[in-house]
Amino acid sequence: MESDTPTPGNETDDGNETNEQTTGESSDAPQYAPNELSEDAKAKSGARADVNLDLVLDIPVDVSLRVGSTDISIRDLVSLVEGSVIALDQDAGEPMDVLVNGTLIAHGEIVVVDEQYGVRLTDVVTPVERIEQLH
Repeated sequence: MESDTPTPGNETDDGNETNEQTTGESSDAPQYAPNELSEDAKAKSGARADVNLDLVLDIPVDVSLRVGSTDISIRDLVSLVEGSVIALDQDAGEPMDVLVNGTLIAHGEIVVVDEQYGVRLTDVVTPVERIEQLH
C-alpha cells in the first residue's frame, strides 16, 4: 500500500522532487553563517576556561632558538673544516626566533644567567600571527 505523504527521495503531489533530493542536503543539518561560527567559537572558548589544565601542564616541550640560516652548495658543505665560518642571513643585532616544538612563539635576545645561556623575550607572537604562519 502506497502512502500519499511524500518521503525523502519521493516526488510530491505536484510531480517535483523534494528539496532534499534536489540539493543533496539534509534539512536536519544545522546551517550557520560565517559570523555565527565565530560567535559560537567565542562562546565555547569562554566555556573552556573551566577546563582543568593541570592535565597538560607537566608535558615537556622542546624550546629552541633559531639564530639564522643560509643556503650553501654541497661542494661548500663538504669542504668545511674545523674553524670554518658560515655566514648566516640574520644580522647580529636582530632578535632570535624562539621556537616551541618547532613553532615560532616569540623573539628574544641571548643573555647569560649563572654562567649559562638564556633568552630574554622581547616580543611574543600572538595566536592570530601563529595561525597566519600556517598558511
